[in-house]
Amino acid sequence: MVRIEVVRADITALDVDAVVNAANNRMRGGGGVDGAIHRAGGPDVLADCLARFPDGLPTGDAGWTTAGDLPARWVIHTVGPNHAAGQRDRSLLVSCYRRVLAVADELGAESLAFPLISGGVYGWPLDDAVAAQVDTIRETPTDVERALLVAFSDRVAELLRARAGG
Repeated sequence: MVRIEVVRADITALDVDAVVNAANNRMRGGGGVDGAIHRAGGPDVLADCLARFPDGLPTGDAGWTTAGDLPARWVIHTVGPNHAAGQRDRSLLVSCYRRVLAVADELGAESLAFPLISGGVYGWPLDDAVAAQVDTIRETPTDVERALLVAFSDRVAELLRARAGG
C-alpha cells in the first residue's frame, strides 16, 4: 500500500523518482506547476515533450518524459480537467491519478511527488480535488511505495492532511 505524506515544498526540488506535472493538453509548458517544472527541468523536458507527444495528451491521460535538471529521474505529465472552462467530469480527474500510477509502475518508480491536479487555476472545488487525489491514490493498486502530496497553500495542506489522516 502506498504511504501518503503531505508536504509544503517546492515540487521541483524534491528527491523522488518522478515528479507529477499538472500539464495542459498541448504539453508545451504553461503556468503554475507546469511552468515551474519546465523552468527548473530546463530545455530537455520540453524537447522530450515535443518528441513523445507531438499532438499533446488528452484530458485524463498521462505520459512521461525526462526530468532534465530536476533531482527526479522522470516527469509524469497528466492533463486534468479544466473545471473553470466547463470540464466537470470527475472521472477525468480520477483518471489522471490512475494513469499516473500506471505510468509510474511501467517505469518502476517507487516514489512520486504529486501536485493537486486541477485544484489551482483549473478551478476544481478544493474539497473534491483533495478527495479525488487521496482516495484514488489510496485505492488504486500500484507498486509505488511513497506518494508525496505537495500542497500549494496552508489551507490545501490542512485539507490533504485531514483526508489522508496525517
